[in-house]
Amino acid sequence: MNSYGQIRRALLAAPMLALAGQAQAQAWPARPIRILVGFPPGQATDTIARLLAEKLGENPGWSMVIENRPGQGGSLAAAAAAQAAPDGYTLLLSATAPLATNPNLYSNIGYDPARDFAPITLVANLPFVLLVNANSPARTPAELVAMARARPGQVTFGTPGNGTTAHLITMMFSRAAGGLDMTHVPYRGGPQVLTDLLAGRIDFMFETEVFSLPHIQSGRVRALALTTANRSDRQPDLPTLAQSGMPGFDAAAWLGLVAPAGTPAPIILRINQEIHRILAEPAMRERLGGLGAQVLTSTPEQFAAFIRSEGVKWGNAIRENNVRLD
Repeated sequence: MNSYGQIRRALLAAPMLALAGQAQAQAWPARPIRILVGFPPGQATDTIARLLAEKLGENPGWSMVIENRPGQGGSLAAAAAAQAAPDGYTLLLSATAPLATNPNLYSNIGYDPARDFAPITLVANLPFVLLVNANSPARTPAELVAMARARPGQVTFGTPGNGTTAHLITMMFSRAAGGLDMTHVPYRGGPQVLTDLLAGRIDFMFETEVFSLPHIQSGRVRALALTTANRSDRQPDLPTLAQSGMPGFDAAAWLGLVAPAGTPAPIILRINQEIHRILAEPAMRERLGGLGAQVLTSTPEQFAAFIRSEGVKWGNAIRENNVRLD
């Protein structure tokens, strides 16, 4: 077939493909929709995924299932989502690591963030908090830095794993302090890190405000500072690291919803609209705000551009802080 015939055939097929996609979207959903989460139950990503699933499940005919697949900093779930059928029945609520940092850390994570996913929307921004045990002698970031300098290699910090956002933020903290000799203790998830912090087996950690706020409020851990440029509405008396002797420090995680690449555009748009509707509800915004999450929304195109820019940003942070996987 000559090039003219190929072009003509493609033009004739385009409306038919569009109609087929619209018909598929109208029949969708006909069975449960699963949201993959790459972190254990109780962590910020899981908590917010369950809130969204609860609200989406109120739509007639929508049945939502949360499937936790922790491991490799969230990338096990991301790989499973990338390999799933692009039919709208598998979604991934991703944190920063699977889509922006892990591709800069692992030689083979089983997916390409730009090629293998159809971005749907950003969902939330997640500030981190610098936490110590309630009995720690450190009551400010400066005192923690002084403690680390006085005991080279002896001060320990825990993270949910090598290369996770918490790990990178800790490296940024060390760099902002002029370089600290500390011992990293990687875990399989945030709950295990917190357990050892409460028991005094590690000296400090960075964790999302969503996950840590109840423990801060109970007095079981002490918050020293927030990682974002601005203070938190939930903890207005808690200073930022930028206000604590580390000018310009500003780091946070984010959450966003994606589907496997090739998922019909009408389905992507429908989910985008539903998430935006849910996040616009005052009760939901208040609920997320009470957890320490800041609502974010975007178009699919804006989210795609954001993923690309975040990959560059965190890739630079990894190289600047010489982060290596053990």
